[in-house]
Amino acid sequence: MKDNTKKTLKYFWKAGLKYKVSGFFNLFSVVIAVGLGAIAPLYYRDFFNVLANSGLERADAVLILIKILIIIGAINLLEWIFWRVSDFAIAHFESHVIADLNSQCFEYLQKHSSSFFNNNFVGSLVKRVKWFGKAFENIVDKLTWNIIPLAVSMTIIAVVLFKRSFWIGLGVVVWTALFLFFNFIFAGYKLRYDIKRAEKETETTGILADTITNHSNINLFNGFFREAKFFKGKMEEWRKLAKFTWNLNNFFHAGQGFLMVALEIGIMYGAIILWQKGFLTIGDFALLQSYLISIFHRVWDFNKVIRNIYENLADAAEMTEILETPHEIKDMLKAKKLLVSRGAIEFKNVDFYYNQTRPILRDFSLAVKSREKIALIGPSGSGKTTIAKLISRMHDVTAGEILIDGQNIAKITQESLKANIAFVPQDPLLFHRTLLENIRYGKPSATEEEVIIASKMAQCHEFIASLPDGYNTYVGERGVKLSGGERQRVAIARAILRNAQILILDEATSSLDSSSELLIQKAINELMKNKTVIVIAHRLSTIRQVDRILVIDNGKIKEEGTHQELTKFVHGEYRRLWNLQAGGFK
Repeated sequence: MKDNTKKTLKYFWKAGLKYKVSGFFNLFSVVIAVGLGAIAPLYYRDFFNVLANSGLERADAVLILIKILIIIGAINLLEWIFWRVSDFAIAHFESHVIADLNSQCFEYLQKHSSSFFNNNFVGSLVKRVKWFGKAFENIVDKLTWNIIPLAVSMTIIAVVLFKRSFWIGLGVVVWTALFLFFNFIFAGYKLRYDIKRAEKETETTGILADTITNHSNINLFNGFFREAKFFKGKMEEWRKLAKFTWNLNNFFHAGQGFLMVALEIGIMYGAIILWQKGFLTIGDFALLQSYLISIFHRVWDFNKVIRNIYENLADAAEMTEILETPHEIKDMLKAKKLLVSRGAIEFKNVDFYYNQTRPILRDFSLAVKSREKIALIGPSGSGKTTIAKLISRMHDVTAGEILIDGQNIAKITQESLKANIAFVPQDPLLFHRTLLENIRYGKPSATEEEVIIASKMAQCHEFIASLPDGYNTYVGERGVKLSGGERQRVAIARAILRNAQILILDEATSSLDSSSELLIQKAINELMKNKTVIVIAHRLSTIRQVDRILVIDNGKIKEEGTHQELTKFVHGEYRRLWNLQAGGFK
């Protein structure tokens, strides 16, 4: 944890250095503003001393008092100006740094592999990115508005009070030091319970989200009373922790209030004794009261400030852990761009493990000729989709190599590799953007006319045109406003628009009904022309016309041939599957 905290501060420091001018103006303005605020009470001391001086003529006293008021007004005006400079400087500084930190997190996160995203919750990753920048903002705010003003004001107050009276200065400094020390200790003690309360709050939020998502199940299975009782029990656990932490604060605030009263009475009593002996003036009482109010104002929530800094560093450390996790798939130094002229693909003795105990491919070899259309079939978990993902380098092979036109894909840039592959997944996901933007994602430079042509080929233009906003219709998060078949046709339109040399179709018609499948099969056949194509399918009727069919089982090629050849194997797996799908279950 400490190591990640140090690394977090390094990330913050490095990001802040880019905007050191506005950062310096913020710091400088705060120091000057606080300094001016601490100097003003000296003139109030003089003001009350003039009022108390019975030897002055009233007219003379009024002139002196007006001059002092003008000086106080000038000091307050300058203080106001420097606070406003600080406001604008910190707005410039924080907004730029937070934007940079969020962009840095986004870019680093997106370069992680599919395995990384499979092992992390989406909500957790989003929270970590947002809290990283938010932590920087909160920590800088606490330094700007609490820690630095406290340090500057206490330094000036200590100097002034020591000059007026050593014992009063010593009393205030010792009291403040002990007060801050106990605040610091209390903040650390209370933090462990705040964390437990936050964890319990997160748990109740998760339960609430889960039950809202499963609202229909609760209704269907009479789960209302069970869920209500379960949620109420968890809320009771949270209530006990919340009450305990809040009461800790109440007791501590009571103690703080008592100490403040004790300091004020003690200091004012000492001031009376010193005044009696002629060491202090009436104006010094105004000075002391002003300084005591300033001290109380700045130290009252010091434990909360420290606790918030701890919490924000802990929140940010979760993102730091990700930033410190090396990318699983990286471009080699001086990696070259992929040059695709033919689109031939070759697997050479490839091993692939999702983890050490789960081998998917072992010594797998496969050669796909230029513009050849092959189909991969087999049971779930046999390695079909893994083969497709390895070609796109969504995972790196454990051993062996994959070549495209003789170029090892591990030695070329990922951008150039993906630019030459069009992938239509089994369950296509769409951005919460317009249909035009989603289809154009396959080719960002495409004109609207090109998008419409691709949509017509994918048989989705008709349903898009029937929508009130047509191609400007927003599809909802992950495309939830569209049916599965509509999403799939949009994904195919995106692939048609991309027009890459290598095409991978992973169950591309799985979400289509029979009539839609017939409509779209023609578009897919057009799309596959003059391309190297790998089709993953369970529905065998869609792959009869490919050049070669491979039956994959346990990461091995079990059977290989055309549809006609494979149906001739009396005891073959393909023939068995074909008979099941063509003739039905018997």
